[in-house]
Amino acid sequence: MSRSSSDATGAPEAWTRRRHGKVWALAVPIMLANVSIPLVGAVDTAVMGHLPSEVFIGAVAIGAVIFSFLYWGFGFLRMGTTGFVSQAWGAGDYNEVANAFTRAVLVGVAVGGLLVVLQWPIGRLALWLFEAGAETESLARLYFSIRIWSAPAALVQYAALGFLIGVQKTPAVLGLQLLLNGINITLDLLFVVGLGWGVEGVATASLIGEYTAAIAGVVLVRGTLRRLNGRVERRRLLDTGAFKALLNVNFNIFVRTICLVFAFSWFTAQGAVFGPVTLAANAILMQMIAFIAYGLDGFAHAVETLGGAAYGARDGRTFRVAVRTSTQWAAIMAFLNIGVFYLLGGVFVGWMTSLDTVYNAALQYLPWVAVSPLFSVWSFQLDGIYIGTTFTREMRNGMLISLAGYLAAAWLLIPWWGNHGLWCALIIFFVLRALTLYAWYPRIEERMRAL
Repeated sequence: MSRSSSDATGAPEAWTRRRHGKVWALAVPIMLANVSIPLVGAVDTAVMGHLPSEVFIGAVAIGAVIFSFLYWGFGFLRMGTTGFVSQAWGAGDYNEVANAFTRAVLVGVAVGGLLVVLQWPIGRLALWLFEAGAETESLARLYFSIRIWSAPAALVQYAALGFLIGVQKTPAVLGLQLLLNGINITLDLLFVVGLGWGVEGVATASLIGEYTAAIAGVVLVRGTLRRLNGRVERRRLLDTGAFKALLNVNFNIFVRTICLVFAFSWFTAQGAVFGPVTLAANAILMQMIAFIAYGLDGFAHAVETLGGAAYGARDGRTFRVAVRTSTQWAAIMAFLNIGVFYLLGGVFVGWMTSLDTVYNAALQYLPWVAVSPLFSVWSFQLDGIYIGTTFTREMRNGMLISLAGYLAAAWLLIPWWGNHGLWCALIIFFVLRALTLYAWYPRIEERMRAL
């Protein structure tokens, strides 16, 4: 079950002619899916904000942070699945496409089940890290005890998303994300506003949404595999070497992701040292950083699937065209973001706070956010290339080096320049991520020539 390399991503000449449309067709659904993500948190906060005490908002906020950390930490399942699936798809090995997805599902169910089994120590440790009042902690524990049962579904959904990106079905990714977020929002309103369930209503809405999206994702994957005539082969599915490669790739991405989570969590913690006004200003500006990342991430996903497919097809020419075209558009969007935040950054800050002290503090540091796309876009794109080609050891090592450089820069700059020094260190972090990945990029080209 194979096809020629020229068919992996379309005939080279034809694909080259329509490369810009192909990149945008893959990137736009991812951008729209990403934009829908913050809406759920906003609705969660809004429905809790209409209950009689602020402890409800605090409890859901704490619970959401815990699950963001857990699920983001296990986001390797999405990225690793995209890499393996896109390469098998590019090589025309549709049975291996099915095997790669099924292996990811098995890992997701196993890890998710383990999280459920270990929910008591995980919950105790997570809540211990937050210094919240007794009532808030009690409600957060209730939220956690309900939502933790969604762990297997969330990880299976990651596998489905990785598969759909890997076979270039990004409109289906958008549909799946809208389904998940739409159910969450609808059930939030029904359970909390309509039935008065409180915190347990928000948690139950998330639980139902995760399982619905997981089931829908598996249905979409099965339909795609039927059209490809791809079948799971038990002998290849349980191959020790394949599982070892999957676990190795996922472990490297896990380490890389934990370092990334730590870097941004440490940024927030350091901002708190400067007082509540600076902490609030930094929090608002980090929302803008997240918005930038969500937008530019669409092109990183495009190069993941296009580059991974070309790599699997051993098609160096198409690989380089995919890298070049997606990066060109990502750079253009980065410069557009710079213009938007220079012109309208103050307006965005005004939408997020009515406190003059916080607003004025945020404006002091807004230029760092405005220029950040110029430095961050390259690491986003290189991440996509490395994920698509499963060169995850280099990703891991590059992140460890970058994190060490970031902490060293902050240690040097903060005493001299205060919060400006903290923001400068974050920009240095973006630069180091790009430089380390770029330094190892020739290894990908060498491997492709050797295959």
